[in-house]
Amino acid sequence: MNLKEFAKSIGMSQTTVSRALSGYPEVKPETRQRILKLAQELGYHPNRSAAGLATGRAGAVGIVLRESLGFDPNTTEFMAGLGSRLETRQIDILVTVVSDRDAEMQAYQRLAASKRVDAVILHTPTADDERTALLKKLKIPFVLHGRGEENGGYPWLDIDNFGAIHRATSYLADIGHRRIALINGAAGAIFAEHREQGYRKALKDKAIAFRDELVVNGPFTDDMGYRSMQDFLSLPEPPTAVLAGAMMTALGVMRAVRSAGLQLGHDISLIAHDDVFNYLNADNMVPTVSTTRSSMREAGVRIGDILLQMLAGRDVSNHSEVWPVELVLRESTAPPPA
Repeated sequence: MNLKEFAKSIGMSQTTVSRALSGYPEVKPETRQRILKLAQELGYHPNRSAAGLATGRAGAVGIVLRESLGFDPNTTEFMAGLGSRLETRQIDILVTVVSDRDAEMQAYQRLAASKRVDAVILHTPTADDERTALLKKLKIPFVLHGRGEENGGYPWLDIDNFGAIHRATSYLADIGHRRIALINGAAGAIFAEHREQGYRKALKDKAIAFRDELVVNGPFTDDMGYRSMQDFLSLPEPPTAVLAGAMMTALGVMRAVRSAGLQLGHDISLIAHDDVFNYLNADNMVPTVSTTRSSMREAGVRIGDILLQMLAGRDVSNHSEVWPVELVLRESTAPPPA
């Protein structure tokens, strides 16, 4: 079935179908979803080989993952969303795994020389990130997952990390907590800087002194959460509430609290970031865990949309999005013990 036949079979114009499958924003979301559903049901797939010959494109996008940052549930969810969107246009994802930033820079140079990808997805930006300058020099189109520069000449999508942690910290202060700890992401990452800024601002707003010993940075792992919580509990004045940067970190916090013979939601309050996982549900934990909610899978789908627009020739060079983050309160948060 070609495009003309598929469009005729569902009673829509070829232009509308093509634009919907290519991610153009002027197509209504409900129309796009209907077309995607019908394409799957009817087995319609664009002719990738013919498209490649006509356009000179590779039919793939690239993403470079560093071992220290990748392979956590957040990455898995993001890749699932991204892959589901790109699959509708038969575009593959080429994943390159590297050990450090130098190896990452070399990987982009290889991708440019080999012409194996049509675009690249950048992630976890840092201040003065040299990767954007390199990709511009190599003339590789890219989309940034994270906070970019306004009118920087490339599209980006981020969540409101500042607002998420500011709101969570403010809530804990409002119910009486004065010793609030933060287990943050890797130092230097822009999202981690924004989260600490939101944390500091909330403390200042509530007239609570900032304490260095209550903030740690590191990878989002169970071990990081466990060791950090153990260190907090050993302080002369341990925190009565903790903000965990990811659900995996929160699992470690919960384990340390139980090991210390304390009760989560009574002796210690906890708010974690990210709870939209099929296999790690905050509603099913004991106790249920309060979270700042943001779907990595939906972010992956939207990055895929932007990539498709870019590959279709649409100018998205200065497109930017900042998504709000929802605070969901559950059993793990309560006023501090008397």
